[in-house]
Amino acid sequence: MQFRERIVDIARQEIAVREATGKNDGARVEEYLAYTGLGKGYAWYAAFVSWCYGKAGLPLPRNAWSPALLPNARRYTRERVQRGAVRQADIFGIYNQKLGRIDHVGIVQKMERSWILTVEGNVNNAVLVKRRSLTTVYGFSNWLD
Repeated sequence: MQFRERIVDIARQEIAVREATGKNDGARVEEYLAYTGLGKGYAWYAAFVSWCYGKAGLPLPRNAWSPALLPNARRYTRERVQRGAVRQADIFGIYNQKLGRIDHVGIVQKMERSWILTVEGNVNNAVLVKRRSLTTVYGFSNWLD
């Protein structure tokens, strides 16, 4: 199994992991956070993505701060996204206008024309699969090539 498949498989195995009390806590959530050096109580979407990559045997990314998972050096250009360059296990980011930065990330399972199917942590206090329109996605990054 190649890295891309392994990362998505690891993420999918975590679907339905839930917070214990809805306060960024619980054994598995705290394991994701600990992987990036944080304790319970912190937002854990980026820690979840980092943990999945780590479980697949990759040392990077390893960061709990969402913007760090979409650095310019690893980000796809808009043209490459439009040409269908985004692949399984790439990371997507959602931009928050109020904060002025990326404030949510997740793992791409696959592209479907103008949609992506994802696995994301810290959505409704759980790891979930979502289908997102490309118009809602700020950017994509590639940590594998």
